[in-house]
Amino acid sequence: MVDVYVSAGSNIDPEHHLRAACHRLADRFGSLSLSSVYRTKAVGFAGDDFLNLVLSFSTDVGAYAVKEYLDLIEADAGREPSAQSLQPRTLDLDLLLYGDVVLEEPTVQVPRTDILRYAFVLAPFAELVPDLRHPVDGRTMHELWAAFAGGEQGIRRLAKPLL
Repeated sequence: MVDVYVSAGSNIDPEHHLRAACHRLADRFGSLSLSSVYRTKAVGFAGDDFLNLVLSFSTDVGAYAVKEYLDLIEADAGREPSAQSLQPRTLDLDLLLYGDVVLEEPTVQVPRTDILRYAFVLAPFAELVPDLRHPVDGRTMHELWAAFAGGEQGIRRLAKPLL
């Protein structure tokens, strides 16, 4: 079994889309571990705030199949596959880590570079698994968050759990 980490975000009916995605992932992969939900400003465009979280599960399903399932959930939520990255979205699911595997393929890249670039990924990741080491950088998620140079980027942890 491999531990898989996924970031989830939405700024169009976000509570509905994030809950639905978590339920589908739990139905497919079993028990999920979830970070808190974080409210963040849209990055790179003017738009409604996003709700973001990081979740994990263990699976024996391969990285490519996990990524395909994430894409299917996004499509079922109304996301266009060719949609630009800097725009409002119903659902954004990104494969962050697949164990300690490093892949640089056209359809799957792990670890995802967003881990080191965006507070809305790293803050919930560091909360969920502070002692997990980045497979390339070598630092723990807690150490990465403590040293994060991107500032808070308008991120706020919400008290209310998603599920």
